[in-house]
Amino acid sequence: MGEVTGRKTVLVTGANGFVGRACVAEARRHGLPVIALYRAQPVVEWASDPGITAVRLDLSEPGGWFARQLPESGAVIHAAGHLGADPAALKRDTVDATRAVLAGRDRDGAARLVLISSLAVYDFDALSPGQTLTEAAALIPLPEGALDDPETVLRRVRDAYAGAKRLQEVMMRDLDDAWILRPGAIWGPGRTWHALQGFRVWKLFVTIGSKGELPLAHVTHVARAAVEAARTPTEGVTAVNVFDDDRPTRGRFLRVHRHVQGWPRLSVTVPYTAWLALVRLLGPLSAVLPGLLREPVLRARMMPLRFPNTRLRHALGGADHASFEDLMRAAKGQP
Repeated sequence: MGEVTGRKTVLVTGANGFVGRACVAEARRHGLPVIALYRAQPVVEWASDPGITAVRLDLSEPGGWFARQLPESGAVIHAAGHLGADPAALKRDTVDATRAVLAGRDRDGAARLVLISSLAVYDFDALSPGQTLTEAAALIPLPEGALDDPETVLRRVRDAYAGAKRLQEVMMRDLDDAWILRPGAIWGPGRTWHALQGFRVWKLFVTIGSKGELPLAHVTHVARAAVEAARTPTEGVTAVNVFDDDRPTRGRFLRVHRHVQGWPRLSVTVPYTAWLALVRLLGPLSAVLPGLLREPVLRARMMPLRFPNTRLRHALGGADHASFEDLMRAAKGQP
């Protein structure tokens, strides 16, 4: 299977979403024709670009267009999926949608597949504060035959969203010429905050821990990695973590966001070890407590770790050309 060169088409699922839209723009920046699959509303700007073919399609519908016939494409960037925590919706819009993509790819037999997965697939219970997370880290354990009853599995794992992304990866394990990209907290214009900082209590924002890198992934950097993967052959399935080169601590993120975006105005920082001690004290009540008061969720979101992007740079090259502060100012529309 050769590289995506010349005017070979790139097909993007979830093309009107935050990541999908950036992938469409990045592919067009390289002069690649794009088939943009969307379920709700197309992006207005697409209509003025003859290099973009917009197709309205629900991937989760059995026997849909995608499952019947994948267009002649050099690569598929699969960015579609449910972003919430509802197991039924995740089963339909993430797991079943991926089955449709794989069914279409099997019939076509040519398209390179690039999956936008997530950092959430790692088993954070197997890590300790201060460790370095790489692609060799353990993944969320799944029961035998998990794909036979995915909705039940999603109701039992630590986090239903993470479980759905993990199931996507399992479905890809025997493919040839496929990439799995695992971005951290994806951010950018219109989405400058993230879920790995802490929580809000009325007007007060509580940050859990000020040290340790944040695994941020700017949306343009994720799109750049996805399109580069679409243009690059690989043997079997290659998994790559996608993080920014400049990864701030939570303390630095909070200072910069307050200065550039103007909020949160009221905040307090609680050490990770102190919050962990509280969570363990409340352990017997964990079944009825919100996420960050349950240890598996706390570890997955807040544990201070190091997040290198060494394999990303080795496999797909490139480098980020702006600091975290510059990217935050750009997201605000400042020079």
